[in-house]
Amino acid sequence: MNQTIDRNQIEQLVRNALRGGGPSATPATGKSASAGGISPPGWIDGQPNLRVSISARHVHLTDEHVETLFGAGSVLEPDKDLYQDGFYAAKQTVMVVGPRRRMLPNVRVLGPTRNFSQVELALTDSISLGIDAPIRHSGKIEGTPGCVLVGPAGTVQLDQGVIRAARHVHMNFSDADHFGVKNGDMMQLKIKSHDCSVVFEDVLVRADEAAKLEVHIDTDEGNACNLDAACEVELRKDDCNCKH
Repeated sequence: MNQTIDRNQIEQLVRNALRGGGPSATPATGKSASAGGISPPGWIDGQPNLRVSISARHVHLTDEHVETLFGAGSVLEPDKDLYQDGFYAAKQTVMVVGPRRRMLPNVRVLGPTRNFSQVELALTDSISLGIDAPIRHSGKIEGTPGCVLVGPAGTVQLDQGVIRAARHVHMNFSDADHFGVKNGDMMQLKIKSHDCSVVFEDVLVRADEAAKLEVHIDTDEGNACNLDAACEVELRKDDCNCKH
């Protein structure tokens, strides 16, 4: 199934919306600055700076699949840096094909490459493709459905790897101290918008040394709360003692 992608129809993959403008509304629960007076990544004026971003449909590829789809010797070409350092939207896009030849053209590839290929969709995307994509955290692809990826130089059949990405928050260890959470904990995200305010539960903490404080929700979730017009956002620790 060789088919050239129409580059004129490239749709934007990642829409980042800076929310809060300054320090997080959540009260500090730990240290407010790192040792030595050096601000942690993303902090402003000694406090975390919360960003909420819509992560639209996108694809992660292995080096092998990059060459299959775009030609021998091809590598991902960065087009736009993402908020998290070292990650980018590539110039390359692919067509995602589901059952009965339903397809989504021009789905952006994100870099750098990974050890496995993965397709991340919103619910409406998966319905459009005719794929029953489960909600999973990134990398948890065992038992998930597959699809066909079409590039200008070839095709790739994925036997698994199509997911609806579960909402999550990237943060560094100073952010985690501030909120009183640790890697793997769950948080709540409150978004206040006119007539459609929402509280998102089950926001997974993904903490590492270099991350900046950023919540990722998908396109459907962003539309549900009218994120672009939100007047207030708040990230808070989930104290319900629920088991996840």
